[in-house]
Amino acid sequence: MGAAIAGQLANAGISCLLLDMIPPALTVEEEKAGLSLEDFRVRNRLARSAVERLKRSNPASLYVEAFAERITPGNTTDHMAELQRVDWIIEAVTERLDIKCAVLEAVERQWQEGTLVSTNTSGISVDLMLEGRTEAFKGSFVGTHFFNPPRYMHLVELIPGTDTKTETLAQAREWCERRLGKGVVVAKDTPNFIANRIGTYGLLMTLKEMERLGLSIEEVDTLTGPVMGRPKSATFRTLDLVGLDTFQHVANNVAEQVQCDEERAAFQLPAWFQEMVQRGWIGEKSGQGFYRKERTGASADPIRAVRWSDWSYEPRKPVKSASLEQAKRAKGTEAKLQAILKLSDAHAQFVWNVLKHVLCYSAAKLGEIADDIRVIDKAMRWGFNWELGPFEYWDAIGVRASVERMEREGTTVPSWVTDWLAAGHEQFYERRPEGVFHVSRGEWKLVETDPELVSLRECKEQGKTITRNSGASLIDIGDDVACLEFHSPNNAIGEDILSMIQKSVDIVSRDYRGMVIANEGRNFCVGANIMLLLAEAQAEEWDEIDLIIRQFQNTMMKLKALNRPVVAAPHQMTLGGGVEACLPADMILFSAETYFGLVETGVGLIPGGGGCKEIALRLSKRFPHPEDDVTQPLLRAFETIAMAKVSGSGHDVERLGYMSPQDRVLIPSARRVFEAKQAVLSLDAAGYWRTAADAGKPTIRAAGREGRAVLQLAVSSMLEGRYISEHDAKIARKLARVLTGGDVPANRLVSEAHMLDLEREAFLSLCGEPKTQQRMQHMLSKGKPLRN
Repeated sequence: MGAAIAGQLANAGISCLLLDMIPPALTVEEEKAGLSLEDFRVRNRLARSAVERLKRSNPASLYVEAFAERITPGNTTDHMAELQRVDWIIEAVTERLDIKCAVLEAVERQWQEGTLVSTNTSGISVDLMLEGRTEAFKGSFVGTHFFNPPRYMHLVELIPGTDTKTETLAQAREWCERRLGKGVVVAKDTPNFIANRIGTYGLLMTLKEMERLGLSIEEVDTLTGPVMGRPKSATFRTLDLVGLDTFQHVANNVAEQVQCDEERAAFQLPAWFQEMVQRGWIGEKSGQGFYRKERTGASADPIRAVRWSDWSYEPRKPVKSASLEQAKRAKGTEAKLQAILKLSDAHAQFVWNVLKHVLCYSAAKLGEIADDIRVIDKAMRWGFNWELGPFEYWDAIGVRASVERMEREGTTVPSWVTDWLAAGHEQFYERRPEGVFHVSRGEWKLVETDPELVSLRECKEQGKTITRNSGASLIDIGDDVACLEFHSPNNAIGEDILSMIQKSVDIVSRDYRGMVIANEGRNFCVGANIMLLLAEAQAEEWDEIDLIIRQFQNTMMKLKALNRPVVAAPHQMTLGGGVEACLPADMILFSAETYFGLVETGVGLIPGGGGCKEIALRLSKRFPHPEDDVTQPLLRAFETIAMAKVSGSGHDVERLGYMSPQDRVLIPSARRVFEAKQAVLSLDAAGYWRTAADAGKPTIRAAGREGRAVLQLAVSSMLEGRYISEHDAKIARKLARVLTGGDVPANRLVSEAHMLDLEREAFLSLCGEPKTQQRMQHMLSKGKPLRN
């Protein structure tokens, strides 16, 4: 965990020192090399090995592997004096109080007054580990609970001790929020703090309700995933990933420390769960847990689920019920919950029982683990990836009706909740023109907003939508800047988004200083609407497809010609048409977690909305002279598109050749709309002006027939080596023709319109290929590419 935190610091551009113990003995390899325990290569081995593991970790801990160079490995015997020159010391040793106390004693001997010190712990008391330390040291100390893996999990809980100074807490918050891009909540020094306290309780209630109602592993995972607004990994796939032994440790930590007998009993694991741990069936790290993968025929499901009644593993069974079908048809978490809770079958009863226990426990712990319901809600959304926090869930299902049902069933509801209802209130959050309010100590409290966070949802609630249709909206985000937001299903680009882009360009050109392209969806954009393309292709409506491609190309060219600055701020999955919507912008502000790539070959096509043209244009700008050798850059660009490569992060976009010098990467993704707006204002203040682009003017130096021959040779080699199929080769050859400008000699200047014609011709011809249509159908039905 310490190495993973160091990796995230390195991701943020921070140089850090990673110290571990000196190994007690030589490895066989070290003995063969003639090394001794005094050799620095041995003494630093544990830290050095941890850095090497960071480079190979899956999922990747580093945005790009080269960032590992920002981490200097060392050991806790030779290099402790180095702590005198650092800004922040993070202790992340094993979760044992005696070991942590011993390490902190050694740290204080080198500590310089004013240096921030923190312990990374998931549940050990901050005050207990500070016994024996000086008052000055205690004042500069705070607990930091990074959720694992630190790169991907948004939550950091800050736990001040009794003597932690206010400025220390503020300093830690600044590091975590601004430098590392984390979502921070301040927790009290109680067992397992906030997220693990409630999350563990909820998982235990899930296990006990499953046992009581006799449900299967598959049923519970189906019900506790997206149906309840939880991640797809649901309950048991999550436990397999975390490790059953780890979860047992976390649950026992609460059971051993709480004073209430009833609460202690709630944190007791079922006997069958403890039996699985004793058997060593602890999840993925042991090869089996609640699920086990077995070798089967190509068409069979290889995953087996455990039957805890007799310890056998059986094929997963489909899960169906009336309440589940109702929930699946509903849109959004709130509607899904309302749909399922209207019924009374076993699945609906299970969801209700789990939910009511979690809601009442969360309310009962208010004041003990945190003082603010928003802190608890944020901790559960950021730490467990719930769509809603407990009190947001309560609002979604109706506070008064749900409390009345709980009381009819004999469930004890915390008194402050019933008092709140008795005072005439119906919910815990309320949106008003002046902002969002939430209940706090029996009164409404205005939610404080960060002026450097722009919420598109709040802008729309405040009536700042300029214009909208079913696929996109143009929103006034202040300072005469507008934001174009996609909100179609999966943010896939169809006719509605294209028409909104065109309309937005006209409005911004006339009334605004510039435009941001961003949204608050799960992903920025997964590409174009291939369902529509497939339907038209199967109906052989070639004129319609040609019209669709022309509209896409014309829209991107109109966006590119806007005489106001445009900044795109993509995040998460930004694929195919989503990339083509970003490339015309004056600047792209990538979130650190941006997975960016032209992936059309995965469905048997090539980029048809200007993607190939933009890549050829960028190559031409980088190599403007006829004597420039563009062979290797051209091959890399061709390979990137042909193999549908996607960046592993925002920083990794540069490796794929999609990043321009003016583009940059932003780690705090929540600030992306604000930062994109500031970039627009800066461009405008610098006197930005762009005349209408002449698509017919020759501006692209084509690689021509000679360049295409090089690319086609690479295709033939791949085909002969059986690395690609015949259809892959057909797609690649068409891509090669487009990227190199068609049938023109090398170094001929061609226009953007010429390149777009080539794109459209190749795209249209591939739509008519049966194997391409098979790939499109497979992607729509299976969610993954078909190699045929």
